[in-house]
Amino acid sequence: MKNTALTDKHISLGAKMVPFAGYNMPVQYEGINIEHATVRNGVGVFDVSHMGEFILKGEKALDLIQRVTSNDASKLYDGKVQYSCLPNEDGGIVDDLLVYKINDLTYMLVVNASNIDKDWNWIQKYNTEDVEMHNISDKTSLLAIQGPKAADALQSLTEIDLAGMEYYTFVKGRFAGFDNVVVSATGYTGAGGFEIYCENEQVDAIWNAIFEAGKAYNIKPIGLAARDTLRLEMGFCLYGNDIDDTTSPIEAGLGWVTKFSKKFTNSEALLAQKEAGVTKKLIGFEMIDRGIPRHDYQIVTETGAVIGKVTSGTQSPSLQKAIGMGYVEKAYAKEGNEIFISIRNQQIKAKVVKFPFYK
Repeated sequence: MKNTALTDKHISLGAKMVPFAGYNMPVQYEGINIEHATVRNGVGVFDVSHMGEFILKGEKALDLIQRVTSNDASKLYDGKVQYSCLPNEDGGIVDDLLVYKINDLTYMLVVNASNIDKDWNWIQKYNTEDVEMHNISDKTSLLAIQGPKAADALQSLTEIDLAGMEYYTFVKGRFAGFDNVVVSATGYTGAGGFEIYCENEQVDAIWNAIFEAGKAYNIKPIGLAARDTLRLEMGFCLYGNDIDDTTSPIEAGLGWVTKFSKKFTNSEALLAQKEAGVTKKLIGFEMIDRGIPRHDYQIVTETGAVIGKVTSGTQSPSLQKAIGMGYVEKAYAKEGNEIFISIRNQQIKAKVVKFPFYK
């Protein structure tokens, strides 16, 4: 089990620790509902240092990124971030990721913790032009400060105009007394906020500075369980649940990050799939009858015919109702359609709704 640079801090704060993606991570402190509401209404801090970071450098760095990712990275400008995915050769997804353009010759890729080695090997496989690659995951810490009060809570720590930062941009600058800290505004909660990328040696002091600055805003540490309920309310895909090596970006509703204006891994097959139409689609649904949908529960018709399966599900703290995501046959994917979730051999009624669940 790996630890982040803040593992001892979480334990001292009374966090419940669990194994996650090979790391010892805080799943909750006070409780999911309290932590969820803290981020939706105020400001909370996640340690997400388990995520992976790769630096790609050189004249051919963009060419390599264009070759392995589905989105069009040529549209990036310095300080811009892009959501994308790494398609595999069989119609599925190696991982979803963020692409940061530092300058014309330097990019940072942020990947999921469970896929660091897999992604590194995948990109290297296509690195035929000797692009300089550095895996900085083990020496980089990442904090996500999320919530509507995040900008106010952090502003005293930096001269970067946090409130003025556009969504999916970043600035490299001075933060909490340290230079060359990457401050980005991407977020995975739908509540707004910022991510702080720094060196492991700096993160303890930065964490302390954030909590000191955020005292007046009742800032709190937040565990991964609330991160999951927050992202699910927004209908954001989680790798390993809603997307994986067997799901295509077109089926997953990620056509908006699949740009056929360029060639990339398996782009011809994905284009053919888009033109022919998919046979299954990722949908959002909310429960009408009582019951909580869980990963891998079957989605069925009223007569019990299996039409798909649940990929993510929870009781939504913000909406006070059970919600979920899952793949169903295309004929059942229309908004408003009635579907049923098979829970303990009972068919529990639900309906297809549009993302995001939380407006």
